Amino acid sequence: GTPSMFRSIFRRFVFSGCRNRRFISFDSHSVPPVIKSFVGGKYIDSTSGSLLDVVNPATGEILTRMEVAGQAEVDLAVQAAAEAQKAWGCLSGMERSRVLRKASDRLTEMNDVLAKVEALDTGRPIAETIMVDIVSARDAIEYLCNVATTMNGEYVQLPDGSFGYTRREPLGVTGGIGAWNYPIQSAGWKSAPALACGNSMVFKPSEETPLTALLLAEVFQESGLPDGLFNVVLGAGSTGALLSSHSDIAKISFTGSVNTGKKVYQSAASTLKKVTMELGGKSPLIVFSDADLPNAVSAAMMANFYSNGEVCSNGTRVFVHRDIHAKFVASLVERVKKLKLGDPMDENTEVGPMISEAHMMKVLRYIEQGKSEGAQLLCGGDRTDNSNGFFLTPAVFDNCTDDMSIVKEEIFGMVCSVLVFDTEEEVVGRANATPFGLSAGVFTQDVARAHRVVGQLQAGTTWINNYNLAPIELPWGGVKQSGVGRENGTQCVHEWTATKSVYVEQNDVWCPYA
Repeated sequence: GTPSMFRSIFRRFVFSGCRNRRFISFDSHSVPPVIKSFVGGKYIDSTSGSLLDVVNPATGEILTRMEVAGQAEVDLAVQAAAEAQKAWGCLSGMERSRVLRKASDRLTEMNDVLAKVEALDTGRPIAETIMVDIVSARDAIEYLCNVATTMNGEYVQLPDGSFGYTRREPLGVTGGIGAWNYPIQSAGWKSAPALACGNSMVFKPSEETPLTALLLAEVFQESGLPDGLFNVVLGAGSTGALLSSHSDIAKISFTGSVNTGKKVYQSAASTLKKVTMELGGKSPLIVFSDADLPNAVSAAMMANFYSNGEVCSNGTRVFVHRDIHAKFVASLVERVKKLKLGDPMDENTEVGPMISEAHMMKVLRYIEQGKSEGAQLLCGGDRTDNSNGFFLTPAVFDNCTDDMSIVKEEIFGMVCSVLVFDTEEEVVGRANATPFGLSAGVFTQDVARAHRVVGQLQAGTTWINNYNLAPIELPWGGVKQSGVGRENGTQCVHEWTATKSVYVEQNDVWCPYA
């Protein structure tokens, strides 16, 4: 069909009010025993015959089981996405923004319900998820709604009256592979720019935390997005590999570990896909002697223990100037010991469990390695008995050196390493002595020094006198082995569109041939 026909059909469908309003199909009290992929606007059976358990990290019990999507389901999702994108890509940015804004509003309405599902699935405290997760996904969609209306190219004047211009065009079908620590935020950060720029998406959430991605798909559908525009396929690494290698997917956006990211990158290279990689880190938080001590300690806590320490940008290498080291460490340990561990669904809980038993054991091994290598464990680092869940007490190490495993390697758990420094030049060199480059933070009341140091730090996302804030208006991403490309901000439009150059001749064609 023609673009005008697609637009006419879509307008009648979306703006006539024919989409019936309904509630999401499950909540934290009614998770179905088996969950399925959401493709073409409906839940579909998988032909793979494989099931994976989804475990409640707070209890160790099976929360639900997922049907694993294989080649047939991925192909079906890509086909549905391609068909839906034809009409969606023909709409103006303003027309797309009207529909996406409905989804943003619906997420606001459903915040508390979705936050409880997120806390149940991830083990992160409800006090966090109700304030951050759904809000961040909503903000991404709302912000990109506005960006969608301003996308344009440029005009270039050429000799003798000829001219050229550029167009920003959708890529087509895109793929997203999400992280397990912030599932709906990850889905929102990837789907918002993809859809706003006129693309469709096949999204695979982590096999550890698949629930809210399915509910986001329902919210999108209820808000008026065409069936097939946003699909969710369930599975582990093998399903993700089917996306990254699929010949009909034009771009992959991945959030996860460096090692997995390299595999996804290699797979995507087989068809020369565009990629966005938001990977791991071992980020520095630098506290100078003139820093506001209470605020610096607060930042260190947020950079190590928020979200159970399972955050890619965490500032787990805390460099403290020698002059204030003793006071800083005393205050940090005193406050860390007061953190309340417990049921993630309890609004008073501040720290929940690790995501899985395997991950908990990995963190415990690093804690033992830290002690064996000579670091001083000041508090925490123990497993607690909480109804068979995967709970650990927050650990703070002092007397750390740059060559220790807990200082060099990403742990992705509540393990804070405190290091002492003497000079600015020294700490900048040590902060940059890592293959990672996702984030960094600087605490000082010297404005000139703050900007000077941030300018020298090899990191894609930095903070001055704060840590781990992620406003949608600012680009997010890393350098070195911490990633490729950027999410969020206006810059993300370049990640989700293709530039077409158009030359317009106003004169006769010059030709030297008879």
